[in-house]
Formats: sequence, C-alpha cells, structure tokens
Amino acid sequence: MTSPHDEAAQWWATAVSHIEPGSIELRDRPVQELIGRTGFAEVIWLLLRADLPTSRQAALLEAALVAGVDHGPQAPSIAAARMAATCGVGLNNAVATGVNLLGDAHGGAGQQCVDMLTDVVKASSEGASWGDAALRTMADWQRRSRYLPGFGHRFHPRDPRRDPLLALVDQAVADGTVSGDYLKAALAVEAALEHRRAGARPVPMNIDGATAVIYAELGFPAPLARGLFVLSRSVGILAHAWEESGQGRRNKGPVPRSVLPARLPQPDDA
Repeated sequence: MTSPHDEAAQWWATAVSHIEPGSIELRDRPVQELIGRTGFAEVIWLLLRADLPTSRQAALLEAALVAGVDHGPQAPSIAAARMAATCGVGLNNAVATGVNLLGDAHGGAGQQCVDMLTDVVKASSEGASWGDAALRTMADWQRRSRYLPGFGHRFHPRDPRRDPLLALVDQAVADGTVSGDYLKAALAVEAALEHRRAGARPVPMNIDGATAVIYAELGFPAPLARGLFVLSRSVGILAHAWEESGQGRRNKGPVPRSVLPARLPQPDDA
C-alpha cells in the first residue's frame, strides 16, 4: 500500500527538477555541476528541452533573447510596469503587471509568426516553390486578419534587429546548426510583400519575425516562441520598474502632470 508520503512525492514528481535534502537536480543534472559552467541561455534550453544545446545553438538562442529585452518605455508592458512601480505594489508585482500585458496583440506575434512560417514550410514540402508557398499562406492568413505577424513595424521603417539576427541564422545554416527552411519561408514572405507593395512603404521583417525564424529553426514549438519572448522582455520590464521605483514620483498616467489641464472639465462646463 502506498504511503501518504510516497503518494505526495509521486503527485509532485516532474522530469524538470528533483529535490531531496542536500540535492537539487535539473533534468537529472546536479545543480552544482551547472553553476559556473553553464550559461543562462543553455539552462533555459535544458529545462525546456531536457538536454543541453551545442555552443552554436546556445549562441543563436541567446542572440534572440538579447534582441527582445526592451523597446522603450512606450511599449504597453513596460509603460504599465513603470506606472505599477509607483503605486506601492512592490517590484515583483510591477514586473508581473508588465508581463501580464504580453498577449496576442503585444508579445504574441512571434508565436503567430512561427505558426505562419510552419504553414509556408509545409506548403513547400508538398511541392510548391517558396514563392508560391508564401503567397498561398499569406492569402490564407489574410482572410483572417489584414496583418501578417512578424512583418512591418509601426515605428521603424526597417527594424534594426532584423539584419544582425538573420545574419546569425545564415551563419548557422552554413555550419549545419539549423536547416534554413524557416529562414527561406520568412524571406519568401518578405519578398512577396515587397513585390506587392512596389512603390509603397516596404514591410520588412521585424523583431517578432526574426526571432520567430530563430526559435523555429532551433525546434521550439510556436507557444514557446511567446514564452521565450516573455523571458526576454522581462529583463527590460524589470529594469524599467526598478528605475521608476527610484524616481520619487507617482507615475499615474501616459503624460506628465504638467501638460494636463489645471482642472478637468465638469459636466456643467460649456
């Protein structure tokens, strides 16, 4: 008969980690063997994938994580964290406030782009050229939404993070670290958009598209593209929340108090 102690142990059993008095194992690896020897990006990979990446895989993952850490205080997740930090909720709650804003419309495009690129790769594997596969997939996606996730940017004519990230993927393809299929898919979509918009403002790949290429090339499922972005952006959220907590002010709105009217209009005002 199973004892209550054994039953409780089985209930909480997980392949991710195991602890006993004097022992901590992460994916069956003693934590003391990881400390000082294994980088943070490698440990992220280990916990999610149950093995350690090669040095080239780890470098590519780290590049994507670094690229997504911050995009200024106007980003909803960061603006919310900064306001929360002055409301007396504590640093942990300020960070959680920012993270909780990373939804479908802000933070979810990487996951959506992995799904879209997967559709392009699938169409190509069934015999379509990369160009035709991109056009077919784009048409299908734009029947649901006018936006194509991972392409275009409201602020940057050309996202400065695109080129260095894709250059790293090119290198990884050349040395056999990744296949390059998702890179081909993304470039095919980008080319189709450029052709369609000839003479208009181009819609190049943005950070969500470039990191989606990396996460997909490394074999991460689409939902983890969002999860990894959350990890990445949490760094910026933490930094902004910490800075705001030291300003000695109350940040309770999108503009400074000095630009607000002296008195809000009342119902009886003309």
